[in-house]
Amino acid sequence: MAKYAENTQVPVDRSKAEIERILDRYGADQFMYGIRDDAAMIMFHAHNRIVRFVIPLPDKRNKDIKQTPTGRARSSSMVIQEYEKECRRRWRALVLSIKGKLEAVETGIMTFEEEFMANIVLPNDQTVSDFMIPQIAQAYNNGNMPKMLPFFEK
Repeated sequence: MAKYAENTQVPVDRSKAEIERILDRYGADQFMYGIRDDAAMIMFHAHNRIVRFVIPLPDKRNKDIKQTPTGRARSSSMVIQEYEKECRRRWRALVLSIKGKLEAVETGIMTFEEEFMANIVLPNDQTVSDFMIPQIAQAYNNGNMPKMLPFFEK
């Protein structure tokens, strides 16, 4: 199956600007992004919540970047081109995701919290998914629900 936006020519900067415009149109009043070697991050404030998305960036050492689909080594310039192509694709996927979530909220299909729950930042700087994923895994492993108020349980 082909990957979404596999051959997009839309530059990363244009995708970032489009995300900012989408967020503004749907009522976000703050927006920021940052990049490091292995990931990019966007955060925004909307509906009285802070939301964070982390986009894993491709690893230039990965065989999908370093080699052609037939296994031949790519030249260093081709590695850079393949890396940039994959970055563009991932940013386009994020544009689609955020736009779809905000439209679902606007249309009344979901509430803001339901649609963005995994990415809402809690007061301890963890996202809800950072907090819940280990608890969900533990519940499935041992068959027990996590304590709702662990501080008060003895």
